[in-house]
Amino acid sequence: MDLGETVIVAGIGFRKRISAFQIESAIVAALHSALLTDAQLARIATPAGKATERAIRDVAAARGLPVICITQCALEAASPRTLTRSARSLAAMNVHSVAECAALAAAGPNSRLLGPRIAVGPVTCALAQGEITA
Repeated sequence: MDLGETVIVAGIGFRKRISAFQIESAIVAALHSALLTDAQLARIATPAGKATERAIRDVAAARGLPVICITQCALEAASPRTLTRSARSLAAMNVHSVAECAALAAAGPNSRLLGPRIAVGPVTCALAQGEITA
């Protein structure tokens, strides 16, 4: 990717012990909702504490995409820009929506959500559009 290039990032929130199929289903649903193709997705982002989970690594590998690990500080900085408010996310991670915050943080400071997060079972996925700046 080149500097100034637009990217689409899928932010993923999930509980432990979920399957790659569940994460993939949430990504597919979010892309479909936003009228985007698989080829338009450039990155997958999740909180740093979940980035080593096998399911998210398997999905990223199958799609040939990097997993971006988002720090707690970056999640919290993105929280005011979310569209969704989740009591569960607030209690667990002190942010309005884990998926939305992860997507926004990974897509850059001027990113925007393409819509509210999509929930598919125990997985949430939000898509953000941003620009590569570094």
